[in-house]
Amino acid sequence: MSETAPPTTPPVSTQIIPFPDDFRIAEIATNGTTIHVRVGGQGPAVVLLHGYGETGDMWGALAAALAPRHTVVVPDLRGMGLSAKPDGGYDKKTQAGDVAGVLDALKIDTAALVTHDIGNMVGFAFAALHRDRVTKFALIDAPVPGVGPWEEILKNPLLWHFRFGGPDMERLVAGRERIYLDRFWNEFSADPSHFGEAARQHYAALYALPGAMRAGFAQFAAFDQDAIDNKAFLAEGKLTVPVLALGGEKSFGLAMADIMKFAATDVQGGVVPGSGHWIMEENPAATVALVEPFLARA
Repeated sequence: MSETAPPTTPPVSTQIIPFPDDFRIAEIATNGTTIHVRVGGQGPAVVLLHGYGETGDMWGALAAALAPRHTVVVPDLRGMGLSAKPDGGYDKKTQAGDVAGVLDALKIDTAALVTHDIGNMVGFAFAALHRDRVTKFALIDAPVPGVGPWEEILKNPLLWHFRFGGPDMERLVAGRERIYLDRFWNEFSADPSHFGEAARQHYAALYALPGAMRAGFAQFAAFDQDAIDNKAFLAEGKLTVPVLALGGEKSFGLAMADIMKFAATDVQGGVVPGSGHWIMEENPAATVALVEPFLARA
C-alpha cells in the first residue's frame, strides 16, 4: 500500500519513439478478429495495452527499456491502429479474449500487464477473467468502468466524448479526424507542446483509416456493459495480483491508486511528474522509471 515518489526527470518527447529493430510484427487471427502485434525481447512476458488517441506505437520507449529482461508483447486493440475493425466486440470482456488469444498464439502462459486509458479496462477484464495468468498489473491514468467512484467520474464535463458516437458523429468527423483528436491531445496534456506534431500526424492518419473512428466510438459506447461486467467480476473478489496505479501529475495523480483500491488488495500508487494524461508522450523517461522497478519487484 505504498506510494512511489515521482522521479525528477523532465518531460521530453515530441516524436514517435520507434521499437527496437529486432522486434517482429505478427498479425494474429483470434476471437473473431485479427490483432496487429509487435513482439520482442526475452524473459518473463509483459503485455503493453494502449488507449484511445494512440495505438501500440505509444510504447516504443518502454518496450526498448524492458526488452533486455522481458518478452514484450504490444498489440493494437481491436478496431484501433493496424488491427482489424470488426462490427462488434468492443466490450472489454470480449477484448480480454483477444489478449488471451494473442498470448495463446505466442505460447505465453503468464504475463505482467502495463496498460493506459482504455487499455486499463481491457487489462482489468483480462486480469479478472484470467487471474492465474497475470503476474503484475500496472494501470496508468484512466478509471475502470463500474469500479469505485465511476458514476462521479462520468459527471466530469471533460469526458463528454464518452457519450459521443453513432453514424452522424462518424460523418461529422470524417476527414476531420485530426481536429477531433487535437481536442483530446490538447485538453488532457499538462503542456500540449509535449504531444508533438509528428506524433499527432502519425496517430491522426491511423484514426483516419476506414472504420477506425467507428471502432473508437464503439469502445466508449461499451462502457455501460463494461461496468456491469466489472461489478460481476468484483463480486467474485478483488484482484490479488500486485497493482501499480499511476496517474499523470496534471491528471488523475494519486487518485488512480484510490480508485484501484476498490478493485485490488495490493495497490501501490505513483505520479508521473510534469505530465497530464499522455504519459508516454509527455514524460516517457519518468514513466519508464516508475514501471521498470515495479516489474522487477520479487
